[in-house]
Amino acid sequence: MRHQKAGLKLNRTSSHRIAMFRNMVTSLFKHERIRTTTAKAKELRRWAEHIITLAKRGDLHARRQVLAVIREKAVAHKLFEVAVERYGAVSGGYTRITKLGRRPGDAAPISLIELLVMDKDKPKKKKVTKKKVKATPRKEPESKKKVESTDKEAETVAQKKKTVKKKAETAEKKPAKKKDESAAEAKPAKEKADKPATARKKTVTKTVEDTEKKAVKQDVKTTAKEKADKPAKEKADKPATETADKPASTPKKTVKQKAEAPEKKVARKKEKSEAEVKSAAGKKAKPEDKKVEPAPTKKAPAQKTPSKTKEKK
Repeated sequence: MRHQKAGLKLNRTSSHRIAMFRNMVTSLFKHERIRTTTAKAKELRRWAEHIITLAKRGDLHARRQVLAVIREKAVAHKLFEVAVERYGAVSGGYTRITKLGRRPGDAAPISLIELLVMDKDKPKKKKVTKKKVKATPRKEPESKKKVESTDKEAETVAQKKKTVKKKAETAEKKPAKKKDESAAEAKPAKEKADKPATARKKTVTKTVEDTEKKAVKQDVKTTAKEKADKPAKEKADKPATETADKPASTPKKTVKQKAEAPEKKVARKKEKSEAEVKSAAGKKAKPEDKKVEPAPTKKAPAQKTPSKTKEKK
């Protein structure tokens, strides 16, 4: 069990640990804030608050005890001068530790330790509970009432003027409406009178158009007849002198000659066809008249007869 073993060792020897905290306390009272790891800051808080209580006591023995820890005399004397004013009314809680995060090198948690400023003159604020009071309707001043009454009177006067103007306008519009109605009644009578005249005009125009169309058709027919009769008239009008001046042409064929001509053509065609048939028959007969010579046949080899010598034997 760890009885009577307060404080952190921080993986250091006692001499190393004491020297480190003496340096840290002097720098804390000199600069009033230090940035270090959270474990060291929590242990440094014990050292700082013990020294502040000694400075508040302010006797010679307390001063010698503080000088045994703080390395700079100027820092110790300044602390004795200020301690009673800053921390006289408070017993403990002279420092504050705020965590800043982790160190980028080894990811160690870092925190800031600083000295607080305590003021004697500022008393603690007491919470005051406000009583709820019912809201009473406020009375409006008489000047506002007068202004409102004058405004209402002005509005009523303006409305009366508007009504008078509207009545005058309606009175002016009524005779104008009567004139418009009389004009509207006169219009249909005029339209009825104009309708038969327009119908007559239409019939006249139709008859004129029909007559024009008939005339155009007759002109077209006459021009077509004239074109057809022109060549016959020109032939009849030619003078006889022109026929006399012409050179004598070949004698014209008579009717008998014209009748004989197709018969001669038929006879000539028959003769040609007969000649063609004969020539074709002669060509076919020629290869038959040629003498066909028999093809030379190879003689069979003569069989060898036994020699006379063998017979003699």
